[in-house]
Amino acid sequence: MRALVNYERSPFKVEMREKPTPEIGDDDVLLSVRGVGVCGSDLHQWHASHSWPVNYPVTLGHEFGGIISQVGKKVQGFKEGDRVVSETAASICNQCVYCRSGNYNLCPKRLGFGYGLDGAMADFVRVPSRCLHHVPDHVPFEDAAMTEPGCVACNAVLELSHISPGDTVVVLGPGTIGLMVLQMCKLCGPGKLVLVGTSKDTERLEMGRLLGADLTIMSDQEDVVAKVQSLGDGFGAHLVIDCVGISETLKPCLEMVRPAGQITKVGWGKAPVGFSLDPLVQKAVTLQGSFSHNYKTWERVIGLMANGQLNLAPMRRVFSLADWETAFKTMDSLAIAKSVLVP
Repeated sequence: MRALVNYERSPFKVEMREKPTPEIGDDDVLLSVRGVGVCGSDLHQWHASHSWPVNYPVTLGHEFGGIISQVGKKVQGFKEGDRVVSETAASICNQCVYCRSGNYNLCPKRLGFGYGLDGAMADFVRVPSRCLHHVPDHVPFEDAAMTEPGCVACNAVLELSHISPGDTVVVLGPGTIGLMVLQMCKLCGPGKLVLVGTSKDTERLEMGRLLGADLTIMSDQEDVVAKVQSLGDGFGAHLVIDCVGISETLKPCLEMVRPAGQITKVGWGKAPVGFSLDPLVQKAVTLQGSFSHNYKTWERVIGLMANGQLNLAPMRRVFSLADWETAFKTMDSLAIAKSVLVP
């Protein structure tokens, strides 16, 4: 079968290779991949700019759905021909307090598809059946391939953040996660929903307006903090969700959030924070980290997609698996929010 392999930690060490079709265990399924999203983390591994360990060589791809082509002997609830999506926690210990309490996304031994174990930018992928969720027939695989970033956003907004109708909410970063977060926030009825990017994000900020942003700001052309503080009662945002992949954006978050407000940090950044956290204390701000997702989040997002409550088509462009390099470059150029590969 074809597989898109990241084979060493150097820039652009990714290539299409022929690999054996995976063999499955008793608790696994063999999935015929029908759609796989390109994540920002895939681009980071392509650039060798990532901050997490990778088990080279590894097949990329952790945002995926497909049709079950083979079922292990002990698998229950799934059969050949079922349309499914898969969670990302490809390997967990099943023994720690986090696994045993349903918070397996926080398992210290967790390994994900696409960096720890072979992922789904391939014709087939081996998937533990515990990772699977059924997908309704009317949900296309182009949508299903975007379930995972939807779950990241859902966990950050609907599980861990607090929005009351009328609140001022600011989302930093108009990438896939930021645009998904924007849509999740919109479901909660904020009074003013603000999306922040830069002049490089012109197309994606326009996309944000289409998806529900009341106001968009280019941080390299306007004073974001002053603009946010001019809204409403002048105290700042009730909630700031940081979806930018650098640490330093926490500084303007602390400046624009109101006293007793909340900051939810979603974006990764390997550089250290080089500024004082005193405003966090002085304002009595809640700073919440958000990582990954679990079973109930996946079921919620699939329901939102099935009910037409998420608008995914404007965010993506579909490419063949063979055209992966164009898909990577197009997304990397910021022209689109999401590339979806179809084997």
